[in-house]
Amino acid sequence: MRTEILTALFGENLTNFLNLEAGSAILIEQNSGKILYGYNIHERLYPASVTKIMSLLLIMEALDSGKITLDTQIPCSENAASMGGSQIWLDTTETLSVNDMLKAIAVVSANDCVTALAEYLGGTVEGFVGMMNAKAKELGMNDTTFLNCHGLDEEGHLTSAYDIALMSRELLTKHPLITNYTTIWTDSLRDGKSALSNTNKLVRNYSGCTGLKTGSTSKALFNLSASATRDNLSLIAVVMKAPTSAIRFANATSLLDYGFNNFSYQTFGNSGDIVKEIAVTKGDSKTVNAVYETSPSLLIQKGEESSITYEIALDDFPQAPVTEGQQLGTITYYLKGEKIAEVSLVAENSVSKMNFFSMAKSVVNNWFGLTRF
Repeated sequence: MRTEILTALFGENLTNFLNLEAGSAILIEQNSGKILYGYNIHERLYPASVTKIMSLLLIMEALDSGKITLDTQIPCSENAASMGGSQIWLDTTETLSVNDMLKAIAVVSANDCVTALAEYLGGTVEGFVGMMNAKAKELGMNDTTFLNCHGLDEEGHLTSAYDIALMSRELLTKHPLITNYTTIWTDSLRDGKSALSNTNKLVRNYSGCTGLKTGSTSKALFNLSASATRDNLSLIAVVMKAPTSAIRFANATSLLDYGFNNFSYQTFGNSGDIVKEIAVTKGDSKTVNAVYETSPSLLIQKGEESSITYEIALDDFPQAPVTEGQQLGTITYYLKGEKIAEVSLVAENSVSKMNFFSMAKSVVNNWFGLTRF
């Protein structure tokens, strides 16, 4: 299903009022995809190893589809072994499990591991890159052209902060188990012979950090997609073309702090919670519960919680038969009088149409109920 960032709260051409020292930046709320801050968000820049977010997304999809498992052993080709840059020095005589390769890619940005997995899943690196670009198109990443799976500088291998936010959101929302890898601070492989230390320093230094991926090359300078969750609010901050590694982490921290200090994610109920019991006519049951079809949750600016109101609209005396999940009405939420969300209210269970015997029973019960007094 196509995934895209929803309507921005403040538009797409924001001024850099946080005074970030980077070529472009964006902050989104993970669940809704709303833009909370950004500037130069569509500028096409070199992504460096942030490219691997797309590679990780395709690997996780392959796991979900059963094409591979975490125990699948992946061989190393001469091409994979020769990648250079960040790596764990794979040898062509060895294989490594998908689980261990995911650790190496997420924690130390191993170019040899991501290339080996790309060859395994795509047949060739070129085949895998084709899959990356197809997925990018599906997600609406219109600023992106992938030419490799690892992010080493290549003329024309470009993306934007906006597109990185899109694929980061897709990875985190559709495949939350990726955080089992992106939150690792230190680990090891090959029976302790290969030490891993996360290139994303926020994993250790920022409360609630869930990942996600660093990247740096001579052309890209220093990039980062950073994610964090606090008090049910999940944020993704992307920084591109920062002049130093320290500045990219400081910029991402400023973005995340801005989000957590100014916004909250309010949940007003859960899918299946009963909102109201309503009467049913001509049914073998007199009532049915109207329940939330989905969980009503809203992103709002802090301090506006008391300004939220709601309005329930339900069918009057729906006639049987009523099927489980049938829409019975809606609940609409307003912020200062402006509609901000609407959730369907549906039948908790089915109610069959009254037949002759149940009708007779109802008449008898009603008669005795009336004459008892």
